[in-house]
Amino acid sequence: MKIAVLSPIAWRTPPEKYGPWEQVASNITEGLVAKGYDVTLFASGDSITKAKLEWICKLPYEVDKENDPKVVECLHISHLMEQAHQFDIIHNHFDFLPLSYSRLIKTPMLTTIHGFSSSKILPVYKKYNASTSYVSISNSNRNKELDYLATIYHGLDPKKFTFRKNKENYLLYFGRIHPDKGAHAAIEIARKAGFPLKIAGLIQNESYFNSEIKPYIDNENVYYLGNVGPEARDKLLGSAKALLHPIFFEEPFGLSVLEAMMCGTPVIAFNRGSMPELIVEGETGFLPKDISEAVLAIKALNKIKPETCRNYALKKFSLETMVNAYIEAYTTVIKNKLVR
Repeated sequence: MKIAVLSPIAWRTPPEKYGPWEQVASNITEGLVAKGYDVTLFASGDSITKAKLEWICKLPYEVDKENDPKVVECLHISHLMEQAHQFDIIHNHFDFLPLSYSRLIKTPMLTTIHGFSSSKILPVYKKYNASTSYVSISNSNRNKELDYLATIYHGLDPKKFTFRKNKENYLLYFGRIHPDKGAHAAIEIARKAGFPLKIAGLIQNESYFNSEIKPYIDNENVYYLGNVGPEARDKLLGSAKALLHPIFFEEPFGLSVLEAMMCGTPVIAFNRGSMPELIVEGETGFLPKDISEAVLAIKALNKIKPETCRNYALKKFSLETMVNAYIEAYTTVIKNKLVR
């Protein structure tokens, strides 16, 4: 089986810091290569992979601001589609745009829907619903107007996340700085619970950061550590008493939730979106509905064992589990295409 993996080009694959879609594309690619599959990764030219690498954009457009995102995205997608005949299947991580090629090529395409940025993109997914295959990343993120081949949860390489049983005296917010993700709520939760809060992540909304986050940063009760990379992430997640994830939207998934549990750290997340699918209440974290319940959850953290968090993540969200599920999906898609 020859597999083409189409990754976004906003960031490197895998990302140096932020870039969840690129990270998932990388995890799948490297997992497939480790199993002996013939994989070609279509990503930015600075990407790091053991697969074959194809690129038209040397640096991601979020790094090289001279690039016009729409232009390089167009060239990037067409670069794969013009050689689609060389592959048995295309695994699309590039949202809805590549679907417009799916009826023009003979190679079957599997699209992982990482989330719906807007309801306005749904007409594209609906148009190609019958002629291509979709995978959801959580059951909560499924759209009732679309058909899905499977739900496949993201998986992590356990070797990249250090289990730490002994925790330090701080809470952690780890994610992009945007109103939807609730860094402001994390500050309030930590203050009311009486713990310092460390914040790490990409500032995606500058005005929100300046008005709701920056005034509270005093490097004593609230710290902002910037947009950190894998090494710092591993230590921050593993050493925290808990990861605070007080989201204000129906989040399709949450990689940092998995990463924390893989390090043996419980997660306190607002009970929205995919969170009930990722967290076992009272065993790997808590699912409060608001700030006051989150504060109470912090007081109950001593009931959760780090070993339970790690073992649960290993069982349900391992790289092996994810890759095997995608191999099964590829086989089904190719078989269905041949039947047609």
